[in-house]
Amino acid sequence: MQPLIEAKGLVKCFGDLRAVDGISLSVPQGEVLGFLGPNGAGKTTTMKMLTGFLAPSEGEASICGELVTTGTASVRRNIGYLPEGAPLYGEMTPASFLTFIAETHGLTGAVAKNAIAAAADAVNVDKVMHQRIETLSKGFRRRVGLAGAILHNPKVLILDEPTDGLDPNQKHEVRRLIEGLSSDRAIIISTHILEEVEALCDRAVVIREGHIVADDTPRKLKARSAYAGAVSLLLPAKDAKALVAAATSLAGLNAIEKVKVGKDVRLTLLANNGANIADSVGDLVASGGWHVSQYSVDAGRLDDVFRRLTLGRDTE
Repeated sequence: MQPLIEAKGLVKCFGDLRAVDGISLSVPQGEVLGFLGPNGAGKTTTMKMLTGFLAPSEGEASICGELVTTGTASVRRNIGYLPEGAPLYGEMTPASFLTFIAETHGLTGAVAKNAIAAAADAVNVDKVMHQRIETLSKGFRRRVGLAGAILHNPKVLILDEPTDGLDPNQKHEVRRLIEGLSSDRAIIISTHILEEVEALCDRAVVIREGHIVADDTPRKLKARSAYAGAVSLLLPAKDAKALVAAATSLAGLNAIEKVKVGKDVRLTLLANNGANIADSVGDLVASGGWHVSQYSVDAGRLDDVFRRLTLGRDTE
C-alpha cells in the first residue's frame, strides 16, 4: 500500500544553515508517527515542507501520492495542518473563524454547517463558539485551531504540539480524538511530551541537528534505555546497605542508583544491555531476609533514550 505521507531526502537551507539535512520517512494509513527532537532540531521546518508552506532546498515530499509543492491546492485538500502556536484571528469568534476555514476549502451551505458543527463538537468548543477568540484561554484557542485542521475531513493530519497549553483533562480528550481519527488517516505529531508518544504513537522518529537519529516503535526505543530491565526496590536504610554490598557479585549488574525516601532508601539496580537480573535480585532479597516494601522491574524510559539520542550519546 502506498504511504499517505512520504518524504525523500528533504533538505532545507537558510543561508549557510542546513536546518534539515536529508530526512526521509513514510507514514501509511492508520499510523500515528511521533516526531521528536530538541528545539532547533528541524521539526517545524520539516513539517512546513511536508505541508507545502516551505519549498525544500533538495528532496521531495508526497501526500496521498501527489508531489507537494508550494501553492498546490489539490494536495492541501488532503492535509489538515495545526502549526506551532495555532495562529488565529483574535477579533473573530470560533464560529466565524471556522466558517472562514470552511470557505477556504470550498465548503458552503449545509455541508459547511455540518462540518463546522462536527469539528466543534469533536474538540468540545461548542460553549465558546460566539466569544471573541482573543478572550479565550490558550487551551480553548488551541482547540479552535485543531477544529480548523480537521474540519474538511483530510486524509493526512500534521499537528505541531497539538496539546500545548491544555490542562490534563483536555489533553486526554484531544489524545482520544486523535486516536479516533487515526484509523483511516496518516498522522504526524510533533511533541515534547514523551508520555504522549507512548500513549498515542505507533512509531517515533527522533531528529537531531536536521538528521534522523532513531526510527522505531516506542516500546523498542524504551528497550534501548539504560533503565531497561532495571530493578527498583524500596527498603530500610540498613537493609539497603546490606543489599548493595551483596549485589556486587550479581552477573549482569551495571550500576546501582540510591535515593533517600524518608527513612527508607530506593535502590535501582541497572542491568548491562537490558540483561534479565530480576530473578537474581529476587533470590538475593529472599536469601538476605531484607524487608522490601516496593519492588518493580523497569521496561525502560523514553526520556532517557531521548536525552542520549539528542545529546549524541547514542545513534541508530
